[in-house]
This record gives sequence, structure tokens and C-alpha cells, in this order.
Amino acid sequence: MIYKSIADRLRLRLNSSDYNIGSMLPGEKALAQEFGVARMTIRKALSLLVSWGLVESRHGSGTFVSRKDVHHETTNLTGLMEVLRQQGKEVQSKVLLFEVMPAPPAIASQLRIQVDERIYFSRRVRYVDGKPLMLEDSFMPVKLFRNLSLAHLEGSKFDYIEKECGITISGNYESLTPVLADKQLASYMKLPEQTPLLRITSLSYSDSGEFLNYSVMFRNTSDYQVDYHLRRIHPEELVAYPPEQCRE
Repeated sequence: MIYKSIADRLRLRLNSSDYNIGSMLPGEKALAQEFGVARMTIRKALSLLVSWGLVESRHGSGTFVSRKDVHHETTNLTGLMEVLRQQGKEVQSKVLLFEVMPAPPAIASQLRIQVDERIYFSRRVRYVDGKPLMLEDSFMPVKLFRNLSLAHLEGSKFDYIEKECGITISGNYESLTPVLADKQLASYMKLPEQTPLLRITSLSYSDSGEFLNYSVMFRNTSDYQVDYHLRRIHPEELVAYPPEQCRE
């Protein structure tokens, strides 16, 4: 359906930094000319945006952005909880599993620790405004976080690591892969099977070079947008960075 395709394109546009809450969208005539369709098609697309709660139509005034999808613009390392708090979102974390276990070889390799060394394993679902946004499996060395508790995991791990443990998080390696939700993921996220999700692996490290947390996250791509603003490092600058920090 053409109007749904237009609605999806407008959804991406209003979630960009070009629009703020309260910004006015172009009129029906201008949009019809832009997309090369009839005004009735634009009207249906705008009605769909209204039904999604993203815009509101004011009689005699126009159509205005009423809210955005969960949006994270990345120019530096910021925790999801911190970003959503700043946006005024209601965020909850439900911890499904929390245990101490020996580190399997693959996890020990990521955290640069010995195989079978004790680690915390946790699985939690992050909810935004009552809707599941992300499933996260997390692995953290016990030797660095002796008092990690269920209460910490229900809040912000960044806050716990930096404010309570006094460890400065210097950076994060991330890898992003598109996947389709299997039966278990679909159940956790309350989505149909085969729904597209974004799989993100994340490895955080401290200013002293210790690896603090390795996470595997699955995010709902229809309700979560990330904009990356990355600074280019020119070849002559690379000498200032150890090879480990320049890897892909």
C-alpha cells in the first residue's frame, strides 16, 4: 500500500534531528507534490501516523509531531537508561535470571579472564512505557563487582559501575547484526516469530584497561532508532592510538 510506505518514510523523517516535538509537518499539498501522489493518499498516511501516536492533526492549523519513537543519538558512550531518563520515558528492567557461573571459553576470551573464572550472568528485559524494548544477556567478572545485586540490575549498570564501584568506563566495542526472532526471543519480546531484531554485542572497558561487561542484546528495531555521529581519524592520527583501540 502506497500510503503505508509514505507513512513509514515520514516516520523516519520525524524521528530525525530535523524535527522536534511540536514541529509542524509540511501541508498535504506539499507532501502530495513531493511524493507524486494524490492528497487522499497523503491524508491516509498522516492518519496512520496519528494512529501510531506520533503526530496530531489540529483543525485549521496543520499536523504536528506529538512524540518520537525511542531515539538515541550517539556521539559518545551513554547508557540506554541514562538516555531514556533524559527523554522522560518510563523505564523498567525485569531480571529473568541472575546467577554466578564459571566463565565458558567464549566469554572468558571476551572479558580477558581465565576459563572457569567466576562471572555474573544476568538476563533482563528492558521495558519503555510498558513495552518490551530489549532483551539483554550480560556477563561481568565477580572479582571486579563483589556486591552486584538484583537491585543494581533493576536499575542502571552504568550508575552502579561508576558511582558505587568508582570505576570509570572509558569506552565500548559494539557489533551490530540483523536477526529474526526465534520462538524464545519472540516470547520474551512479545512479538511474532520472525520479527526483525537488531543483535548487538557490547564490550565495555575501564580507563585502566580492564574489561567490565560483555552483553548480547536484542532490540526491537521498529521502536528504537540510533543515530551515529562518528569522528574520522586521519591516518596521521593513528599513531596516537594503540592497535587494540583501532580495531573494527
